[in-house]
Amino acid sequence: MKNVLIIESNPVTNSFNGTLAEAYRKGALAAGADVRVIHLNEMRFDPNLSGGYRDKMPLEPDLLEAQELIKWAEHIVFVYPIWWGGPPALLKGFLDRILQPGFGFKYKKGSPLPEQLLKGRTARLITTMDGPHWYFKFIQGQPGHNMMKNSILRFCGIKPIGITAVGQVGKLSAERRHSWAGKIERLGQRLR
Repeated sequence: MKNVLIIESNPVTNSFNGTLAEAYRKGALAAGADVRVIHLNEMRFDPNLSGGYRDKMPLEPDLLEAQELIKWAEHIVFVYPIWWGGPPALLKGFLDRILQPGFGFKYKKGSPLPEQLLKGRTARLITTMDGPHWYFKFIQGQPGHNMMKNSILRFCGIKPIGITAVGQVGKLSAERRHSWAGKIERLGQRLR
């Protein structure tokens, strides 16, 4: 049995991202996984990393619980919209706060590269966007995907990282939304 953590990160309640997170959850449960879900918009924490890492802010109870779930997880699924080329500020603030030195990574004396403290975990990014995916990929260069994949998750040792991107969400018919939910549920069944 695999431990799966889904982090649904749309600040808007009842979004299509919530539908996709639920579809993945159903698929993973059908595959026999132990699944936990975090809805960032229901958590209570300050997303602003005041003082940076020099003057560490104490973590709120919701963030401490999220850290425990990340330690527990073998596979982490992030579900969020792409806004202005990247994830919403809520997700970025969440990651700023919990992936601090000593949890996500640790600097090593005499080495320019940190020790990766979250090795042994895999991840999946499920993203939605209003524009066409081809534009995000080929014209914009996928800045948000690159940030999440390379600058954050791999930096902490999480790999491999799969990406599923749903474009032009605002123009999707109910039938297409249902089709996407089915695809995401099948991803969950394969625990990918």
